[in-house]
Amino acid sequence: MSTYKIIEKEHFSENVVKLEVEAPLIARSRRPGHFVIVRTGNGGERIPLTIADADHKKGSITLVVQAVGESTRKICALEPGECLTDIVGPLGQATHIEKVGTVVCCGGGVGVAPLLPIVKAMKEADNRVVSILAARTSELIILEKEVAEYSDEVIIMTDDGSKGQKGLVTAGLEDVIAREKVDQVVAIGPAVMMKFVALTTRKYEIPTMVSLNTIMVDGTGMCGACRVTVDGKTKFVCIDGPEFDAHKVDFDEMMMRLRAYN
Repeated sequence: MSTYKIIEKEHFSENVVKLEVEAPLIARSRRPGHFVIVRTGNGGERIPLTIADADHKKGSITLVVQAVGESTRKICALEPGECLTDIVGPLGQATHIEKVGTVVCCGGGVGVAPLLPIVKAMKEADNRVVSILAARTSELIILEKEVAEYSDEVIIMTDDGSKGQKGLVTAGLEDVIAREKVDQVVAIGPAVMMKFVALTTRKYEIPTMVSLNTIMVDGTGMCGACRVTVDGKTKFVCIDGPEFDAHKVDFDEMMMRLRAYN
């Protein structure tokens, strides 16, 4: 039985931590798009986290955790040598990866963590990969070096202009679309960011995929908290997703429901 021991820890910012965790069985079977349910402490809350990376040789997975409540603060407070109580996974549907040509991968804030394995897989499938990383300020840009390793180009967008270009992710996306043919867009980040990426790409009829992992709670389809409307039908992000056709997602409904958790 695995101990789910923390091997390495890195602080990206005051509230965002990267943990490398011992989980050999999950590391062996995980694919881009998969997530796990993490719990710390007896009776601890179940937290769904996307697997940002995996090392088959070390038998480890990488998780990026943002401290937003009591349970995530407890996870972020763990140090190397300490253990998570349990990890269940890999869960969800894996990302469909194929060679399509030029793929623009847009990541907002901590959404860059679940984007990283997709960037890597798209590049390994012989696509041209342009990655756009966006955040409010330079301190909130994460995993830039890791994304750059598998990207033909990395564009940084910050709201305050403290790094890269000043502006939203959509401005960077419009620039790329204006200069070259884009065959697919992948966007992962806050719901409002994914909504405006989808509105931008719809104008140009570019196939776009989004990951709606921000709305997950239980992770098994039982609680119903992650239900979203996709193409007029009710879907559950944790079992039907977390990835969906961006042009079919009812983002306004999703954002209204997310406000209920704030």
